[in-house]
Amino acid sequence: MKKTFTFICIAALLASCSEEKKPTIQRMKIEKYPITAKQDSNLTFFGENVYDPYLWLENDTSEQTAAWVKEQNVLTRSYLDSIPLRNAIKSRITELINVEKVGMPVRVGERFIIYKNTGLEPQGKYFVRNGIDGADELFLDINALSPNGTTSASLLSPSDDNKHIAFAISEGGSDWSKIVVYNIETKQPTGDVLEWVKFSDASWLNDGFFYSRYPAPAKGEELSGNNMYHMVYYHKLGTTQDQDILVHRDNERPYMYNSLYVTENKKMTFLISSPGTDGSEIWYREGADIKGKFTPLFTDVTQHNSPVDVTDDGRILVMTDIDAPTYRLVTIDPKNPAKENWKEIIPATENLLQSVSTGGGQLTASYLDKANTRIFTMAMDGSNKKELALPDKTGSAGGFGAKKNDTYCFYSFSSFTYPGVIYKYDFATGKSTEFSRMSLPFKPEDFESKQVMYKSKDGTEVPMFIVSKKGIKLDGTNPTLLYGYGGFSVPIQPGFSASRIMFLENGGVYCIANIRGGNELGEAWHQGGMKEKKQNVFDDFIAAAEYLIKEKYTSSEHLAIQGGSNGGLLVGACMTQRPELFKVALPAVGVLDMLRYHKFTVGKGWIPEYGCADSSATEFNYLKAYSPYHNLKQGTSYPATLITTADHDDRVVPAHSFKFAARLQEYHKGENPVLIRIETSAGHGAGKSTQQIIEELTDIYSFVLYNTKD
Repeated sequence: MKKTFTFICIAALLASCSEEKKPTIQRMKIEKYPITAKQDSNLTFFGENVYDPYLWLENDTSEQTAAWVKEQNVLTRSYLDSIPLRNAIKSRITELINVEKVGMPVRVGERFIIYKNTGLEPQGKYFVRNGIDGADELFLDINALSPNGTTSASLLSPSDDNKHIAFAISEGGSDWSKIVVYNIETKQPTGDVLEWVKFSDASWLNDGFFYSRYPAPAKGEELSGNNMYHMVYYHKLGTTQDQDILVHRDNERPYMYNSLYVTENKKMTFLISSPGTDGSEIWYREGADIKGKFTPLFTDVTQHNSPVDVTDDGRILVMTDIDAPTYRLVTIDPKNPAKENWKEIIPATENLLQSVSTGGGQLTASYLDKANTRIFTMAMDGSNKKELALPDKTGSAGGFGAKKNDTYCFYSFSSFTYPGVIYKYDFATGKSTEFSRMSLPFKPEDFESKQVMYKSKDGTEVPMFIVSKKGIKLDGTNPTLLYGYGGFSVPIQPGFSASRIMFLENGGVYCIANIRGGNELGEAWHQGGMKEKKQNVFDDFIAAAEYLIKEKYTSSEHLAIQGGSNGGLLVGACMTQRPELFKVALPAVGVLDMLRYHKFTVGKGWIPEYGCADSSATEFNYLKAYSPYHNLKQGTSYPATLITTADHDDRVVPAHSFKFAARLQEYHKGENPVLIRIETSAGHGAGKSTQQIIEELTDIYSFVLYNTKD
């Protein structure tokens, strides 16, 4: 009875709008922050000195940094653990997450490999099933790979003979992985283990596969050193890694990312080389062999081209944005590759063509309609186009991967209030049947979502999703969480989140602003938020906040903003430009030092998106103008801020968050808490154990509700 009474009281505290007199939340005040040592460090850019007293925090392996991390975590935990509603929030999040989760089946001949998590397993397990209706047999227990559940494993491609499959295994959330090959029949590893792999699949040929890796990093620089010379190798099963054959290494351009794959019909091999996250070169060679000369197909890295497949008569299917900002599908004869000889299969439309697959001998095209998925099927020549009916017009679908001779495939669908469902799709009949459905203890009919359009600072109309309980009062007092990303041509689509249900149940309003920098409205939408136009991204997000306040969904005293990685940059920039507009800021694993981001691990790959402070005075000036770390101002009252990062994040190194937190605590004036939460044995986001996820979500939502509820 006591436990139940405590939960009810806390629930009433969170959702007390029906009470005549609302209880007053007495929030904890932080009297003193840890003192972070300052060093006399100056950096020079084009004749301008930039003071950087916290440069020493970039050394993530030093004893001084370790002591700083420990002291910050002690303060943060003391604050978060004192929040009176934290236990109730954790209990509800745990209840919502504690349901069986099933992944999309991966077909390997007549077998299927399926990921499952019974609910609260740290990482879950892979099972093998003989026939789609067969019994599941344990294939790989990921939980057994580490004592604390922080080692993750993801499937790579199966071998052509369906006898082997490779896993990418990562420790502590790092982008580094090792490829481990398993025999599907015996369910045992073959002994083939490949180290220092990043951003790679396994493209099989004969009795081996192509993969991409870096040279082994220097000791102590595994998680922060600059990764150079991304190479393609061929590994033959049964041999050691030192016997692998080097297929491609670009000695003149060591910053390039390189990958190779062989088409299903083995008629062609593609080498894709990119200077970063935006645009790539595509080279090809006919046939499939281990070594051979590549011929250029596309060499302008400002263009966006992606080979889809090769037809039986040797023509290359390519998705391209050339003369089509929303993309189109063309076929190219490699013997006559000039643009005037291309044959258009799927013309560009007003909606973004996101992907095309050729499974089942047909084309399945996925479009984005203002961030919502639309699926169309058609013949290989683009004729007989039909829309596939999805459960809702608002939502996201993905999958449809299959070989040309397959008779069916799988796809998933979810929305803000529609938990994930996996369907089996029959190519011949066009019918979908349910394969698995996630069932959670909540009532979807209690919630609603809608999409609105609002105007940004320059008059541009921007779409935004708004999700809430039905019948909320528009009186400006609703705790509201505004999420954004705005970069790298990444769309932020509707999707289901179990923990978000807890927030909505307690009167929260959740919003996603599809700001420029993503590709929700095509490549032009992306380019409108790149490089010198990056301020458009921040203006769009600020305008979203102003719209929510104007329409009385919330007010500045009840509004939180959230984003991760490039979205962490978004939050950092907006809270420094308009600190009075937000009550809470949640920058996660953010790119917060825009003058030095390119000097660590894979940061140089973002130069096509951001520009580089070392490249020109122009780029230095516009980067410095919005760099969150460099735009904090002494004596400013900033929002209640919870910075989150992790010690194994080797994509956006934690130094960004460390330096930003140190300067924020130094400059901040006011009672709002400004804290940093540093996860151990975790990385940029992927690979966290279920327990780590629950604890982090509990901390974030507790912090938001504690600081935004009346």
